[in-house]
Amino acid sequence: MQDALSYYRQNLKNDLPAGLVVFLVALPLCLGISLASGAPLFSGIITGIIGGLVVSLLSGSSLSVSGPAAGLTVIVAEAIYELKTFEAFLLAGFIAGILQLVLGYAKAGIIGMYFPSSVIRGMLAAIGLTLIIKQIPHFLGVPGEADLGEKHGLGAFLGIFQAFKYLTPGATLIGVISLLFLIAWDTPARKKIKAFDLVPGALVVVFLAVGLNALFSLVAPGLMVAKEHLVNLPVFSSPSQIVGELKFPDWSQLGNKAIYITAITIAIIASLETLLSVEAVDKLDPLKRNTPSNRELKAQGVGNILCCLIGGLPLTAVIVRSSANVGAGGRTRVSSFVHGVLLLVSALFLARLINLIPLSALAAVLLVVGFKLTTPVLWKSQWKLGWDQFIPFASTIVAVLATDLLIGVAFGLAIGIFFVLKAHYKLPFLKERHTHLDSDTLRIQLAQNVTFLNKASLVAELSQVPERSNVTIDGSKSDFIDYDVLEAIQHFKNTSEHKLINVHLIDIPSVATVGGH
Repeated sequence: MQDALSYYRQNLKNDLPAGLVVFLVALPLCLGISLASGAPLFSGIITGIIGGLVVSLLSGSSLSVSGPAAGLTVIVAEAIYELKTFEAFLLAGFIAGILQLVLGYAKAGIIGMYFPSSVIRGMLAAIGLTLIIKQIPHFLGVPGEADLGEKHGLGAFLGIFQAFKYLTPGATLIGVISLLFLIAWDTPARKKIKAFDLVPGALVVVFLAVGLNALFSLVAPGLMVAKEHLVNLPVFSSPSQIVGELKFPDWSQLGNKAIYITAITIAIIASLETLLSVEAVDKLDPLKRNTPSNRELKAQGVGNILCCLIGGLPLTAVIVRSSANVGAGGRTRVSSFVHGVLLLVSALFLARLINLIPLSALAAVLLVVGFKLTTPVLWKSQWKLGWDQFIPFASTIVAVLATDLLIGVAFGLAIGIFFVLKAHYKLPFLKERHTHLDSDTLRIQLAQNVTFLNKASLVAELSQVPERSNVTIDGSKSDFIDYDVLEAIQHFKNTSEHKLINVHLIDIPSVATVGGH
């Protein structure tokens, strides 16, 4: 225990400034993701606080940072819309946390290994496109009461054209300037100025937007952003007010089947995003430490239970904040804890200042986040990998945009499995064929592992063997041959005599075929 405390004390000089940087990155993202999710803005702050104060202590990761995630915005927005109330959604999130806890104890931390990378990339790209689509109304300062038609699925895309009818000049101008600034912030010319690397562009945009709105109030009052287009966090003057602002799950919805479908979706997607994030962060870790995946699922489960008990959004380990932590020199989980403390302090004492932020500036931040999830470079790289990678990737995107995240990922997974089966169909054996005047000789060397997925290609090859041939099937290099394959080989041997085919088996166990043939 003493050694551990000494270790953390030694790294405080790195972790304290890193925690400050992560806080500065997290604050606008907590607000922005709440906005994109259609949830109360305070809910994102709650999630960031719990991610810092609770999950960082339970997690086995030294550098990952948990909080509200862009990858869950689609699920949250759809679920709130379908379940009618935020409180009903909180119940689904609470159950999702329990499911994650169960997954952790069931040692299901390897779940991410069973999802093809093309489907995962397609899911993230679809989330990026959805973020972009849903942020355009906020970016344009569209009034909340404006009728943009259907807000979900493909209808949300068509609503973009309606949004331009309701744009607010001041909010749109701030959004455009914020977006241009963020684009410039990521250019190689700016990156040459290393002193700016510790200052997150999103935070600079927030200050820029507040300053522009203050300038409008002095020189062009007509452009000043109205209060309904500004952040609206509760301002606390007493502890009782804090409790009054918290929201709690609607336990009366326990009999609603839709709650459990949403919970399963959140548990799967949140777990995947977490496992992918911690894997990426482990690769960035200068000390090359490995995060225990099952412990991480347990920590995330506890975090989501607490978040949704008091009105927060679901959380995951988040790569944006985690990479900022690594880049700022963080060394231990203390940096994540410090960021949680600073979020708590800001919610309690800085709400009046935060409420000056225009929502169009936060929308600009999320437009950039969305673009980075679905960048043209990603599409180009998937295309270069070939059809077996690009088709599952593109199919997942189209399916997510047309339906919802769970159905879209399931559809992409089905397409991915098809290509896996196709690949197995082609690779179960090596063959040598020699043709003589009176007969053919075929030698088939089976692969190291031959599963039932390989049965179809082997049977197809054997069905083409001409009469009066000599066939050798060699299993001497195989560690495993599935029973279905053995049965097919035995059936071929038993039925080859009437074609005058001579079959020689090497290290192929004999099994009884169906019907005793």
